[in-house]
Amino acid sequence: MDWDKLRIFHAVADAGSLTHAGDTLHLSQSAVSRQIRALEESLGTTLFHRHARGLILTEQGELLFDATSAMTRRVDTASARIRDSEEEVFGELRVTTTIGFGSLWLAPRLTHLYDQYPDLKIDLNLEERVLDLPMREADVAIRMKEPSQADLIRKRLMTIRMRLYATPTYLDAVGRPERLSDLSRHRLISQNPNAPQVGAGMQLIQSLLAHDIPMHLTVNNYFGVLQSVVHDIGIGVLPDYVVEDFPKLERVLPDVESNEVPVYLAYPEELRHSKRIHAFRDFVQDEIIAYRRSAREKGID
Repeated sequence: MDWDKLRIFHAVADAGSLTHAGDTLHLSQSAVSRQIRALEESLGTTLFHRHARGLILTEQGELLFDATSAMTRRVDTASARIRDSEEEVFGELRVTTTIGFGSLWLAPRLTHLYDQYPDLKIDLNLEERVLDLPMREADVAIRMKEPSQADLIRKRLMTIRMRLYATPTYLDAVGRPERLSDLSRHRLISQNPNAPQVGAGMQLIQSLLAHDIPMHLTVNNYFGVLQSVVHDIGIGVLPDYVVEDFPKLERVLPDVESNEVPVYLAYPEELRHSKRIHAFRDFVQDEIIAYRRSAREKGID
């Protein structure tokens, strides 16, 4: 089979549209259509069902798409290894993690990575959905639980806990709770218990809401929770790593916290030798060591 036709087929199957695939490939819709027809004729089968809303793969098309997806992943991996020079770290590295950890802990520290590797381009994807690393949706992930796939290299980085924080300004105005029942006089700020988040955080929020808290502000990520807390709106349920960069926050009810949440760094086995992966892994480990040292010096548990 002609690899160029397979490349065009893969783009069409991925986009579900001749027009969108043409835009990606910088080809006209008619040129893409001709290549697909030629491929179908060479194989003696129909690869797409055509309808008004776009294209849907036939059973035979699904088989071919599985094959071209595997081929594309292998080519991407080979390209990544080729681009990694023996002496330098450069090119694109696609990193994924949660909105909270990525925006509050990782992004503010990336300047240290760029100081070492100014030619490295980071594509940071922040979302709660777990991206599929073996399918190359990202190159490396920082996750709040141990990855389940067997073909991933994983390293446990640290553990975090969800705790209660507020500003001294808010607490001076409304009062400092001394027991859980005192939270009924305060506004609790948290992620929605039904929103995607680590189980330990959800359990803590549910246990707090059992204490008859009439005022409750929910935000769909920890960045929004933090912004609400620093603007004196209430008491927030936040991961403990925010205290390092926001030292003015005051911990509320020190005995109340979630179970430990493990934090893992993971990447596909096929990228084991990528210098970009090694550079990012070492950067994260160094930053965690510095974070822990600073926390100990400040007496933060």
